[in-house]
Amino acid sequence: MTKLLSLIDKLEQNHSLTVEEYVYLIDNRTPEAAKILAEKADKVRRQIYGNAVFIRGLIEVSNICKNDCYYCGIRKSNRNCERYRLTPEQILDCCDEGYRLGFRTFVMQGGEDGFFTDEVLCSIVADIKQRYPDCAVTLSMGERSEESYQKLFDTGADRYLLRHETADSEHYAMLHPKELSFEDRINCLKTLKKIGFQTGCGFMVGSPFQTTAMLAKDLKFVEEFKPDMCGIGPFVPHKDTPFADKTGGTAELTCYLLSIIRLIHPEVLLPSTTALGTIDPNGREKGILAGANVVMPNLSPSIVRKKYELYNNKLSDGDESAQRKENLAKRMQSIGYEIVTDRGDVKSKKKEGI
Repeated sequence: MTKLLSLIDKLEQNHSLTVEEYVYLIDNRTPEAAKILAEKADKVRRQIYGNAVFIRGLIEVSNICKNDCYYCGIRKSNRNCERYRLTPEQILDCCDEGYRLGFRTFVMQGGEDGFFTDEVLCSIVADIKQRYPDCAVTLSMGERSEESYQKLFDTGADRYLLRHETADSEHYAMLHPKELSFEDRINCLKTLKKIGFQTGCGFMVGSPFQTTAMLAKDLKFVEEFKPDMCGIGPFVPHKDTPFADKTGGTAELTCYLLSIIRLIHPEVLLPSTTALGTIDPNGREKGILAGANVVMPNLSPSIVRKKYELYNNKLSDGDESAQRKENLAKRMQSIGYEIVTDRGDVKSKKKEGI
């Protein structure tokens, strides 16, 4: 335990460990170590963001995807997936409702659907920014060209989320078909950052074939890349994928890693994810207590929410619904945090006016 405590103190002071030290920190974790990490993560988060929890209105624009990622329920090969695509008008209607409910960030997320060309997506972004200039627009629409990312940024998109999924290239190849490459994914992330987006990466916890060394590489990647946002959540299998019979990740390890990431990069915007809430009734709260400071309730039309099933039993209704924001607020208040109506920009970027 002495070595473990020493590494936690070192991480708190230096925001950095070696890959081998991250491996030790994970492999030798104990409930006591998790408690200490969470307390330190909470302290540093409160120094920067207070007790604020930022809310994002999630709009799942399409479950049509050209890719065939082995873990994903909306993969191209899943013939049991009932496909849909929101129209630009429906997306704007979601934003209208979200604004009335108090959301000041809208997150457009979807599969890599060819309908959403630069022209279509730029038009939607421009309309949202014109209607709601005080709001941030986040996109999570997969891998695109540098020219495409530049157009979206120039049109007014503020943030872009692109999970790297794993920082180990061999592991990446185990999770994706050969058409998708680890190098392309990392290059996209670097491009997004270079253009000026508030950029988010992220990885799955407990995904098939994952080792502790791979998780340690994920932590080192976060440390070196310094994303503005980092979305991590437990792997949850989907019944219509090649990984249907694989064991899912745990809330315990996910929360442990959330605390570590907060200490690695104190300013990071860190969601307590839907996947965490899906596998644990109190997952949302546990994530916040571990150092997260973002939640993303669902603003999508109710008729399509169940169709965006990335994994089994994905939450989309109840307190996951944007319309139940007051319930979510009470849940956050019960553990000492406050949902705020704010764009919720990463702290280090506020000074730059982004």
